[in-house]
Amino acid sequence: MLKVLISAGEASGDSYAALLVDRLREQNPELDFFGCAGPHLRRSGVRATIRSESLAVVGIFEVIGHLPRIWREYRKLLAAVDRERPDLAILTDSPDFHLRVARHLHRAGIPVVYLVAPQVWAWRKDRLPLMRRVLTRLLCIFPFEERFFNDNGVPAVYIGHPLTRRIKPSTTRAAFFEANRIPPNTPVIALLPGSRRGEARRHLPALLDAAERLTRDYGAVFVLPASATTGAEFFNGLIFGERKTAASIQVLEGQAWDALAYSDLALAASGTVTVEAALLGAPMVTFYRVTWGSWIVGKLLVRVPFYCMVNLIAGRKIVPELMQGEMTGERIAAEAGRLLSDPLRREEMRRDLAEVRAALSGSEDPISRAAEEIWKLEGERASAEA
Repeated sequence: MLKVLISAGEASGDSYAALLVDRLREQNPELDFFGCAGPHLRRSGVRATIRSESLAVVGIFEVIGHLPRIWREYRKLLAAVDRERPDLAILTDSPDFHLRVARHLHRAGIPVVYLVAPQVWAWRKDRLPLMRRVLTRLLCIFPFEERFFNDNGVPAVYIGHPLTRRIKPSTTRAAFFEANRIPPNTPVIALLPGSRRGEARRHLPALLDAAERLTRDYGAVFVLPASATTGAEFFNGLIFGERKTAASIQVLEGQAWDALAYSDLALAASGTVTVEAALLGAPMVTFYRVTWGSWIVGKLLVRVPFYCMVNLIAGRKIVPELMQGEMTGERIAAEAGRLLSDPLRREEMRRDLAEVRAALSGSEDPISRAAEEIWKLEGERASAEA
């Protein structure tokens, strides 16, 4: 029986890794998976040595208080590797954690496949020598990454973005409006403050301020699809408990794709959800905020023309970015208002987002391409052992 370590540290990576587990199991039901698993991987039958929710922290300084717990989880995962001796490892995102794991795996002679490339083209190019040494194959989901990594000696393959073949609403527009008691002909705005509680808590005050302004000026109503790692109760407590708001906000359990597909506009934290919005053709305003210490250090280290992945893929600014001090309720509402009041502007953005979708869509299913690469490596490993 082939034993595989699989590890994901983020909500999006957990979802992609689970799709890959399902595909590999279709091709070989005898595979045994264990590792760092979130809710998607656990539903796919992965034995959770540790849970990915324990690693979900963002920011240079924000992570410091969580280091003892993360270190304990890291040691627990390495102990499982030494005990179970997997034939292959598949690591997904979270490079601060996973490149350390990859070093241990490399020393143990275990081939390492890395799904979702670390963004060293933006910052931390000092990671490249380690990646060259410890990664057997890097599977890239953005088109510009393959050449960058191969030029820098990291064996990389562009597989396409896993969401392009899967992202779609689960219901009709009429059914979504009826289920959530949304009046017809009312501007609907999706609020997406982030998939982790820490970032959502930082973003929510400005979003609630913007929501009140947009309610007053446009009569908008709001849907907030809670991620699996935050849960609806978390937002209900902040919106209707600690913080009061006059805006009409419905907190949904999941339903992010439906909300993006059927809202007039999305207010989205910069991250994977902006790619989801682009693939669903949702006009958006993006934002992000960390502690000021993390922001200052990040400004010194990060070298990219844009922060939002949608703009990076497009090669130009097609969606507004409100970062750090620019992320205020007033600024968010102003950018949202420009889109709500101008249907032609929204349509222009939709056309630009369609270009992004085309750039991310390959001729083959990305998860099938990933599985092909993994079986190719497994064949090489088996031949070498023979």
